[in-house]
Amino acid sequence: MAKRTLLPVRFPTGKYSELDSEHILDTLKSIEQRVNATFPGSGLGKVSAELQEVGRAIVLLADKLRRPIWAIRLLIILGIVGLISVAVWVFYMALTISPTGQDGLMETLQAIESVTNELIFLTIGVIFFATLENRLKKRAAIDSLHRLRSFAHVVDMHQLTKDPNIILRPEETTDVRFRTPEQLMRYLDLCTDLLSINSKLAALHVQY
Repeated sequence: MAKRTLLPVRFPTGKYSELDSEHILDTLKSIEQRVNATFPGSGLGKVSAELQEVGRAIVLLADKLRRPIWAIRLLIILGIVGLISVAVWVFYMALTISPTGQDGLMETLQAIESVTNELIFLTIGVIFFATLENRLKKRAAIDSLHRLRSFAHVVDMHQLTKDPNIILRPEETTDVRFRTPEQLMRYLDLCTDLLSINSKLAALHVQY
């Protein structure tokens, strides 16, 4: 079955058409176990453990982002209704003015100016309330993405501090944490896996 969009394009839906958040968390847990098994007590293990906690929070946030916030929507409706009520009242007051003579003309001009100002403020108010929910969700998503960006930098720093000489000249390396080139390659592979999972968690924010 295809999913309909506003554009005349039909996208097939299936098992692989969207990210599975539970599978991402399971994969992240597997990476953490591999890090701790291969490099027990390492800083990368602590990073992967914390990323797993953040990942669970992000999955909950992503689920909330795709659901309507009914309290906010009720507030939006009440706000828009209130603004429209004020505008109707101003229109009514303007129509009840009976222009007579010069004073009546001035009152009419003032009423027109007042109605124009009310329309401007009404438009601004409607836009503010109508976009309130999206702005709140956007702020929450941006804060979450900033956290993931920090994790990406931390993992990258773990890679930058490793001595690549162990691969070409293992006898000259000064890094006692890796005794063989295979250990260093394994460490860098785990860093790459964490960065990959980090990007998948980021993609959950815009999946729905």
